[in-house]
Amino acid sequence: METTEHIRTLEEEGRALVSAVDETGTDAEVPTCPGWRVRDLVRHTGTVHRWATAFVAEGYTAPRRMEQEPDLDGAALLAWFEKGHRRLVDTLRAAPADTDCWAFLPAPSPVAFWARRQAHETAVHRIDAESARGTTPGPIPAAFAVDGIDELLLGFQAREKSRVRTETPRVLRVRATDTDTVWTVRLSAEPPVSERGETADADCEFTGTAERLYLSLWNRAPLPQVSGDRALADLWRERSGIV
Repeated sequence: METTEHIRTLEEEGRALVSAVDETGTDAEVPTCPGWRVRDLVRHTGTVHRWATAFVAEGYTAPRRMEQEPDLDGAALLAWFEKGHRRLVDTLRAAPADTDCWAFLPAPSPVAFWARRQAHETAVHRIDAESARGTTPGPIPAAFAVDGIDELLLGFQAREKSRVRTETPRVLRVRATDTDTVWTVRLSAEPPVSERGETADADCEFTGTAERLYLSLWNRAPLPQVSGDRALADLWRERSGIV
């Protein structure tokens, strides 16, 4: 996906999150984030938006801690979120392509990284906000879902922080049935190594639509069809949370 598409999606997903919060209020529980209420979700996502904006707007080239989440609730909290989301979108749209700032995953440029990362950050938390309504969340387009699975498998889980590890080398396959997209994930005592394509025989396979795989791999829905060694499915559910 192009950076402009990620920014447009970020804008749309932020608006959808606000719409869901308008319906549920900020005291509703968030089933996809046990222990959180909607106010916690909004505070977290808004803080992440401001953290990301600062790197691009100020050109920070080293990691920085997030600011403390605000002690706001209700309409004041939602207005604070909308202001930060708007500034993030506007900052990314206005940023020169050669903007230099810190990023923590490989990308064509720092601006491309932050646009993609915040689009998926906001989409996942939009799903969380909609889960608080007790109804089926709105759709995730297949192309965006594939892009998010790429980011998760080839980016996040490739970091030293990944806890998805096995003492004995194993291979996990992820197959999106509606896009004819396949990932091969090699598991070992080191961080997972993932690539597109069927490049090795698999011990376990997750099969489903790109949307369903996106939600399940980000731990927002049960895994779809699982074949082979289910212990690897259990490993994913227990260890794949992003830290």
